[in-house]
Amino acid sequence: MKVADLCDFLESSFSLSLQEEYDNSGLLVGEKDMDISNVLISLDVTEEIVTEALQKNCNVIVSHHPVIFRGIKNLAQQNLVNRVLIQCIRQHIALYAIHTNLDNHFQGVNAKIAQKLNLKKTKILAPKSDQLEKLVVYMPENALEKVDNAIFENGGGRIGNYSACHFRSKGLGTFMPNQDANPSIGEVFVREEVNEYRVEYLIPTTVKSLVSKALFTAHPYEEVAHEWLKIQNFNQEIGSGMIGELDSEITVSAFLQHLKKTFNCGVIKYTKPHTSTIKKVAICGGSGSFLLSKAIQASADIFISADFKYHDFFEAENQIIIADIGHYESEQFTGELIAEKLKEKFSTFAIHLTQINTNPLNYL
Repeated sequence: MKVADLCDFLESSFSLSLQEEYDNSGLLVGEKDMDISNVLISLDVTEEIVTEALQKNCNVIVSHHPVIFRGIKNLAQQNLVNRVLIQCIRQHIALYAIHTNLDNHFQGVNAKIAQKLNLKKTKILAPKSDQLEKLVVYMPENALEKVDNAIFENGGGRIGNYSACHFRSKGLGTFMPNQDANPSIGEVFVREEVNEYRVEYLIPTTVKSLVSKALFTAHPYEEVAHEWLKIQNFNQEIGSGMIGELDSEITVSAFLQHLKKTFNCGVIKYTKPHTSTIKKVAICGGSGSFLLSKAIQASADIFISADFKYHDFFEAENQIIIADIGHYESEQFTGELIAEKLKEKFSTFAIHLTQINTNPLNYL
């Protein structure tokens, strides 16, 4: 199994197009044609992580946080990033980062947090626009099932919790093949009339190329009449944060104790409770203060995230409880998520979760 196979699988599942502009996800070190021995999964990449990879005979490290975030002018300077990069290059270890493209996916980081908290009725807290296109296809009636299946199997036709979605209408299609045509229906220089469907599908931009390829393979016509239309609808499966509900209300004190135990928090910083019970919970792994207004608009009882600054806590304004559980703590189960995903696909190499706690913070 090659590094390219790993990259292709991760990027087909969590497209690099979903990452934020400031991010640096993808293959950072290594060659795609390198054979994989084993894979180590970690939240961060430090010198200790690289040593652990060597001890476990892993020549690929998949991390959530990219070790390269800023421009590097040289490798001579003695700092953590340079030391890690030099060590990986010397030992022929590939580094792959899957960061905000995993954060922004409905099956990503926040879905794992929601699972740990046993949240139900989950949905993206701040869905993104400009992530959807409408595909309009014209086809003979007898081609509908084959084209439908091809598009659905490649990620098209999904709307929120619903799949296999399309709209179709009947009409009459006309065409006349020329001398260079090889028509599946009709004859050269004879105008043909065919009962056809006009079928519309909602397609995430992340799977557009897959759907397009599948369409041309499944469609019977030599020339496939179709249109791609940009739409502004929010994609309910792509965006920041997540919100869900507990099975039943729980007191604030009991919920915070459960939260601290589940995420093994050294400390939880939280604002004065405006309510006595918790039912609706908003979450965001990592730095999520930018989503506070969205959590309030969604009527969440509590917003769980990390890296809030002192003045950010005032913005709760007795409308929501802010619970800062720590950056590492909020994302610590991301490795588990990545491992689960890789094990669905690959069995020819071992997948190891790091045993090293890379949290740079200690609590007294």
